[in-house]
Amino acid sequence: MDNKLTSFIHDIIDDDLRQGKNNRTVHTRFPPEPNGYLHIGHAKSICLNFGIAKEYNGLCNLRFDDTNPSKEDVEYVDSIQEDVKWLGYSWDDRLFYASDYFDKLYECAVNLIKAGKAYVDDLSAEEIREYRGTLTKPGKESPYRNRSIEENLDLFQRMKDGEFPDGSRVLRAIIDMSSPNINMRDPVLYRIQRAKHHRTGDKWCIYPMYDFAHPLSDALEGITHSICTCEFEDHRPLYDWVIQNVGVSFKTQPQQIEFARLNLSHTVMSKRKLKKLVDEGYVRGWDDPRMPTISGLRRRGYTPESIRDFCERIGVAKAVSTVDIALLEHCIREDLNPKAPRVMAVLRPLKLVIDNYPEGQVEWLEAEYHPENPALGVRKIPFSKVVYIEQEDFMEDPPKKFFRLSPGKEVRLKYAYIIKCEYVVKDEQTGEIIEVHCTYDPATKSGSGTETRKVKGTLHWVAEAHALKAEVRLYDHLFTKENPDDVKEGDFTQCINPHSLEVLKDCLIEPNLPTGDAGQRFQFLRQGYYTLDPDTTEELLVFNRIVSLKDSWAKMQKK
Repeated sequence: MDNKLTSFIHDIIDDDLRQGKNNRTVHTRFPPEPNGYLHIGHAKSICLNFGIAKEYNGLCNLRFDDTNPSKEDVEYVDSIQEDVKWLGYSWDDRLFYASDYFDKLYECAVNLIKAGKAYVDDLSAEEIREYRGTLTKPGKESPYRNRSIEENLDLFQRMKDGEFPDGSRVLRAIIDMSSPNINMRDPVLYRIQRAKHHRTGDKWCIYPMYDFAHPLSDALEGITHSICTCEFEDHRPLYDWVIQNVGVSFKTQPQQIEFARLNLSHTVMSKRKLKKLVDEGYVRGWDDPRMPTISGLRRRGYTPESIRDFCERIGVAKAVSTVDIALLEHCIREDLNPKAPRVMAVLRPLKLVIDNYPEGQVEWLEAEYHPENPALGVRKIPFSKVVYIEQEDFMEDPPKKFFRLSPGKEVRLKYAYIIKCEYVVKDEQTGEIIEVHCTYDPATKSGSGTETRKVKGTLHWVAEAHALKAEVRLYDHLFTKENPDDVKEGDFTQCINPHSLEVLKDCLIEPNLPTGDAGQRFQFLRQGYYTLDPDTTEELLVFNRIVSLKDSWAKMQKK
């Protein structure tokens, strides 16, 4: 695997291997919390962790950080596994849960108490925050900090046995209340929380905090490089402290390495905010094609190859930046262009009648699925007296450089004939054009070798009698602002794009599509890339627009 863009992480790993650290092994992990669906930012972490393991002939675990049962669900566990597999990665037999280690974590906490490095605190959450101090003001010690080891052991056991109400007591580490790093000011290690766990049921009523469970889970699994995002950089001293002070000898010494999280324009990446969009009905669900979730991107028609390409292109750095969503769209175009079959679809139909074409006659014209990929084969498309074209491809009073159809002008119908507009029929009430009447030149059949002249415009079309009816969903950015998190008044939902979804109900598609299963991807000629949505039924085809043909990212790079 060529992963040149992750140079600073590679430098760290290469140096560790030269020094013989951890027996010259590389073992990473991807540790999601099962409290929501994964998004494109998680895809970056998945590609990084599994990719590095593969590059160094190492291993990568999938481990669920299931330490907060009030926010977790089996639905999220299942979706996360599906997403990782869909991206093309395998954890083999290395599927773990933090809950696998609850007994061991409890023992480690007891070890800290016995060593005089942890105590049971009766302060409320608000009081703990007040005692912790600020970035410019040191904290002060809890009045319960000097309890005896025996009293702390007794209280912690009673916490475990369920004697105390939720939130009434916590277990805290004894470190340094004057530390410039607030995370080291006697952090909370355990809290009382009566919530049914999706794996352990009601066995536990105390649960470890992330900063306690995560480093120990890494150490217990033999992780060598714990790669995470930069918001955990200030937690690294605590990560090391926990591993070094619980009185257990581990086979590896995990090293935490931080990189900048992915920020993507015109979207939000907070699981809390994404959940708000789902819960309050701004989108249809976690897999809504407008969502930056992996399941949403998959439903929209993105391929795992395009997402892996995107993650490699953006690279890994320490500096936080925002990536233009146009790059993600460029990656899916690059992936689909050489392999997506070309078909004709009319999204906003306008009836076109060829007056001099024989009544009742149907010609089956041959057309390639891809002009540069003959392996995709050819298909037969029907041509007859009545066809449909796009409304925007006809103008009654066109500007000078309008090379599509207008009165008295000629265009070619792709794969078929040159036609000439003779007159139009309008609705008597509204004046709207409802039919365009044309004549055709039989000597101009495409591919016949008898074409006698050329025209500037070529239009796609669909024959009326054989057209497949379809619903087409056109998606745009979910937010109007480049950075929705910058909203200063109100909240981010105020800049939701009211036009992020347009549903076209009366679309027409050429017959004999190589549809296969839902998820098949096509290029609709002159329109963009589309995929079949799972809502498709035997009665109605439903397509999602993945992306338009216009590539703003490619144009920006040429400037």
